[in-house]
Amino acid sequence: MTSETETNTGGWELKTSRRWLADTVELLSSMRFAISLLTLISIASIIGTVLKQNEPMTNYVNQFGPFWFEVFGKLNLYAVYSTWWFLLIMAFLVTSTSLCLLRNAPKMLKDMRSWRENVREQSLRNFHHKAEWQVNISRAALTSQMLERVTANGYKTKVVEKENATLIAAKQGAANKWGYIFAHSSIVIICIGGLLDSELPIRIQKLLFDKTPFSGSGVIAEIPAQHRLGLGNPTFRGNTLIPEGSSSSTAIIAQQDGVLIQDLPFTIQLKKFIIDYYSTGMPKLFASEVVVTDHENGKVFPATIKVNEPLIYRGVAVYQSSFEDGGSKLKLAGYPMQGTGHTAFSLQGEVGGATPLESAKGGDYTVEWSGFRAFNVENMAKNGQDVRAVNPNQGLSSSFDKHLGSAAKNANNKDLKNVGPSVQYKLRDKNGQAREYHNYMQPVLVDGAYVFLAGMRESPAEPFRFLRIPADDNDTVEEWMRLRAAILNPDLRLLAAQRYAQRALPESREGVGALRAQLQASALKGLTIFAGDGQNAGYIAVSKFLERIPPEDQEKAADIFMKIMNGSMWDLWQIARAKEGLKPIELDEKHGRFLQLATNAFSDSFFYGAPVYLQLQGFDEIKASVLQVTRSPGKNIVYFGCLLLVLGVFSMFYIRERRLWIWIKSEDDGARAIMAMSSQRKTLDFEKEFEIFKKQLLQSGPEQK
Repeated sequence: MTSETETNTGGWELKTSRRWLADTVELLSSMRFAISLLTLISIASIIGTVLKQNEPMTNYVNQFGPFWFEVFGKLNLYAVYSTWWFLLIMAFLVTSTSLCLLRNAPKMLKDMRSWRENVREQSLRNFHHKAEWQVNISRAALTSQMLERVTANGYKTKVVEKENATLIAAKQGAANKWGYIFAHSSIVIICIGGLLDSELPIRIQKLLFDKTPFSGSGVIAEIPAQHRLGLGNPTFRGNTLIPEGSSSSTAIIAQQDGVLIQDLPFTIQLKKFIIDYYSTGMPKLFASEVVVTDHENGKVFPATIKVNEPLIYRGVAVYQSSFEDGGSKLKLAGYPMQGTGHTAFSLQGEVGGATPLESAKGGDYTVEWSGFRAFNVENMAKNGQDVRAVNPNQGLSSSFDKHLGSAAKNANNKDLKNVGPSVQYKLRDKNGQAREYHNYMQPVLVDGAYVFLAGMRESPAEPFRFLRIPADDNDTVEEWMRLRAAILNPDLRLLAAQRYAQRALPESREGVGALRAQLQASALKGLTIFAGDGQNAGYIAVSKFLERIPPEDQEKAADIFMKIMNGSMWDLWQIARAKEGLKPIELDEKHGRFLQLATNAFSDSFFYGAPVYLQLQGFDEIKASVLQVTRSPGKNIVYFGCLLLVLGVFSMFYIRERRLWIWIKSEDDGARAIMAMSSQRKTLDFEKEFEIFKKQLLQSGPEQK
C-alpha cells in the first residue's frame, strides 16, 4: 500500500513538473509576452534618446540637481543600453522569439510541403468558396483539362487517385510561411548582433580580468595595464583626438567613472586637417589626411578620412567624427577690472593648458584655456543678437530703464556674419571655484554700435551672458578701461564734479557760487554712488538710492540725477585723458553714444565676476581631428538580420497563400467535378480571383449545379 502511494505521488510530481515547464514555455513563446518585451525596449529606447548617454557625471548633476541625479543613477539611466536590466530584456526577447520559432517553424515547414490531399468529397462541399459541375467528357479528359488551366494560373499541382475519383491538389504562395520564419529569425539575429557590438564583451573583461576605468590624468602610454584593453578585444567603440603633426595608437572608451584605453593594431599620424565652411558658419567639409603604420608588418600608407568615407583596416573602422582645437598658441592682453589701474599686461597660453595669474595682475587665479575658434558666425540681425548683457537691469523703475543699455532682444530675422576669432577659458580661484569666459577678439556691430563681447557663465549648463564693452575710435578697449579706472578714483571724481559745476554754471554773478557748490556736491554724490561701495555699484546702486525718494517724485528725480551724472561723467573722461597727456575728445553724437555705452558697461562689469579682462591679440592655430574608432563584428550580422526582416515583412504582406482542390469522379454520361478554394486572408482580391478562376474552369460548357 505504501509502495503504491509513493509511486502515485512520484508520478503526480513528475506530471506537475512537466506541466509547470510546459506553462513556462507557453508563456515565454506567447505573443503577449513578446509584445510586452518590445514595449519595455521601446520605453528604454525613448529614455536613451531623450537623455544623453555616457556623459560626464558632473553634466548630469548640473542638469538635474543632486536629488534626481541620484534617482536616475540608481536606475542606470545614464547608460541605458549597457545596463543589466536592458540586457536582460534583450535576452528574454531572444529566448521568447527562439522558442516561438522552435514551436511553430517545423509545423510551418511541414505545412508548406504538404498538399493536404487527405480531403474528402463531402468536406469540399462545406467550403464557402466552391463550385460543382458536370460535363460530357471522361474523367481523364476533364482531369487533363483542369490541370492545364490550374497550372496556367501559376499553381503547383499534384494529382492523387482516390477510390472511383481523381483529386487535383494545388497551391500557390506557400512561401508566405517564410515571412513568419524570416521576421522572427531576424529579431533573434539582430539582437545577437547588437549584443556582440554592445558593451557586454567589455563588461565580461572587467569582471573576469579586473579591468577598471582610469579616472586620473597623465600620459596615455604610462597608464597601467588594468586600465587598458588589448588587441584581442572583439568589439569596441572609442574616440581619439590627434592634433596636426601628432599621432595616436590608442582609442579612449568613455565609462561612467572614467575611461578605458583601447590599444590599436596601428598608429595614425595626422598630417593635415582640412575644413571648409558654408556661409552660415556650419562646416561644409572636414577631412583628415593621415599616415597609417601597421605595428605587425611595418606597412606604411597614406589615407584620407572624410565624413561617411571611413578608413577600414585590420577589422577596425576609423570614422571622421568631429574636430577640436589641438593646442593653439594664444597671445593676449590682460586689463584689470578692479581698482584704479588700467595698464595692460601681456599673457600667453595654450589651449588645453593653464596659466597662473600673478598676484599683482589678477590675484590667486589660474587661467585654464579650454577653447579657441578662428571662425565664428553669429546672428547679428538688428534687435536679434544671440547675446545678453550680464546685468539685465531687472527690477528698476520704468522711468529709469530708458537710461540703460539694451539687453538681448528676440527676433525672427537673422543676419549671419563671421565676427572673427574668439577664446574660451576658465578662471579658477585658489578655492577651486571657476567661472567660464568667452571673449571675442574683434568688435562686433550690435544695435548700431561696435562693442567687444565678453561672455560669462557660472556652469556649463547655462548659456553665456555677454558684457558689451564699447570700442573706441581706434577699435580698442583702451578708452573704456581708462574711464572705468577713473570712475573708481575719488580724486578724479572730485575734479570731474568741480569741472562739471563750473561748466554748467560759468557766470560769476551773485548767488551762482552757492548753486555751483550744490551742483558740485550733487555731481560728486552721483559719481560716488555709481562707483559703488564694494557691495552695490552701477545702476543697481543708483536704483536703491532713488527708492528712498517718495514714489511720486522718483521719475523726476531719476531724470535730474541722470542728467547730472552723465554730464559729470563726460568731464571725468576728459580729466582721465588729460592726466595721461591726451587731447580732449570732441563732444558730438558719436562720442556721446560711446559714453552712454561705456557707462552701461561699467554698471554691468560688476556682474562679470573677473578680476581681469583678457583680450585676444594674436594666435597660432593648431587643429585637431576627432576620429571614432570601432570594431563591430556584429555589424554584418545586424545587416543580415535587417535583410531577413525586409524579406519577412514582404513575404507576410505581399505573398498570399491559396489552396485549391478539384474532386473529379466518373458519371454514367461523363464526369462530375467539385472545386473548392481557400486562403489565409479573405480579401476582396481573393473574392475576385475566385470568381475569375471559377469562370475559367467552367469554360468547357458544363451544367453547373
